[in-house]
Amino acid sequence: MRLVIIILSMYRRPSKKQQLIRRILVYTAMTLLVAITVTGLIFVILGYRIDTNNGQIERSALLQYKTTPAGATISVDGKMLGLRTPAKNTIIEGMHTFVMQRDGYETWQKTMDIKAGTLTWLDYVRLIPKDRPVVSMESYTTLHASLGTVDGQTILIQQDATQPSFQLVDVRADDIKTTTINLPASLYSEAATVGMTHSFSVDQWDTSGRYLIVEHSYGDKKEWLVVDTQDVNSSKNISRSFDIGMSYATFAGTSGNILYVLSGTDIRKLDLSAGTISRSLVSQVSSFELFDTNVITYVGTDPADATKRVVGLYRDGDDNPHVLRSYTESADVPLHITTTRYFNENYVAITNGDKVDILSGNYPSSSSVSADSLSEYDSFNFAPSVDRVSFSPKGFYLVVQSGANFASYDIEHKTVSNSVIAADPSVAVAPLKWLDDDHLWSDHGGSLSMRDFDGLNKININTVATGYDVTLTHNERYLYSIGKTNTGYQLQRVRLILQ
Repeated sequence: MRLVIIILSMYRRPSKKQQLIRRILVYTAMTLLVAITVTGLIFVILGYRIDTNNGQIERSALLQYKTTPAGATISVDGKMLGLRTPAKNTIIEGMHTFVMQRDGYETWQKTMDIKAGTLTWLDYVRLIPKDRPVVSMESYTTLHASLGTVDGQTILIQQDATQPSFQLVDVRADDIKTTTINLPASLYSEAATVGMTHSFSVDQWDTSGRYLIVEHSYGDKKEWLVVDTQDVNSSKNISRSFDIGMSYATFAGTSGNILYVLSGTDIRKLDLSAGTISRSLVSQVSSFELFDTNVITYVGTDPADATKRVVGLYRDGDDNPHVLRSYTESADVPLHITTTRYFNENYVAITNGDKVDILSGNYPSSSSVSADSLSEYDSFNFAPSVDRVSFSPKGFYLVVQSGANFASYDIEHKTVSNSVIAADPSVAVAPLKWLDDDHLWSDHGGSLSMRDFDGLNKININTVATGYDVTLTHNERYLYSIGKTNTGYQLQRVRLILQ
């Protein structure tokens, strides 16, 4: 007790000046700590790091890796990371070579110039098995066409163009199931006319995979049908219902009832359930395409000046179409327009000969007096001239093609990659098609090949009959195609994901 009293008697309460100094020191230390922490976070966010080998400060970038199937090893510049996909890591800026491998699969490789402080996604890698046996699923003595649904669940097989009969192959499971649908004679014209020649051509599935647009030619006439594959008796003859001539039709939405058509040189909207047809939405049109359910891009001539060719855009509900570009060049110069949406931003690609312009921003509205809401995003040249143009399904990339040459444009990074489909660039080849969001396929020369969007990592999958569709199943396990046999044709598949 005496010791405690002695200690307490020795303690002196600090003066106000001493308390102030202590507070200042504490607050200063706290402020410095916060400043150092924030500076460190900014340092990391901007991609800086300390190289532990030499103690120097370097700027780095973040890489995200993902493969289908997962579990691939990753090496950068020949050094294994000790990681398996999916994974991420940081590297210093500069040129780097990335390799991803998994047992039983082909090696994927790409060399890229990585910019500091950026995030690069290598998340689209599709690994292809080294051993790719072709399995025959169905055989046909004759075959006119095949067409897979957008969702990769069903493949339509048409054996004879003169017969109103189609086979639907369900490829959702390992064991496929086939059903046959026959169009009722009441659906199409002059079904009972003796000696009449009929031809049926399948144009398009709707996005739901239920409805089909079928073009029916009989004699020197033509009509358009919407076929309900789940209730064929509910199918409709749209030409007969509206008594108009059409050269093109496309679904809008998934109901099978709303279509946009090109009647003469006018774009009109049809509602099959209501039996209504719109006014001319756009006139003097030579071609158009529909994006999403309500955005139309078109090529045509200026209604006020037939010497001018125009490309424009129309949205459902607009009072008038919006001309985005006007040209006086000859009609021999290819002119194209297409649009997409990428991370809530609209992009429009316009090609005129060898010039490719990409616009971004908001679509013009009905109250707009010009298309100024879409501004120049980027442009590049592609020789000799663009024959075909398309955005990838999710709008990540733009592909332009001329014969055997093509170029891919990366929307996010503004980079152009040039490549060829065939060794001889002068060879005429069919249009490249999107297998999924990141890969293209071609059947040039009777060989089914697929490659990354930028033309790299091309792999010849198997031999095919050219001119038929290729379908990646919804679970990405199989790739279906049409092959030629000694007795006719076969629906065949290759397994892409090993067990």
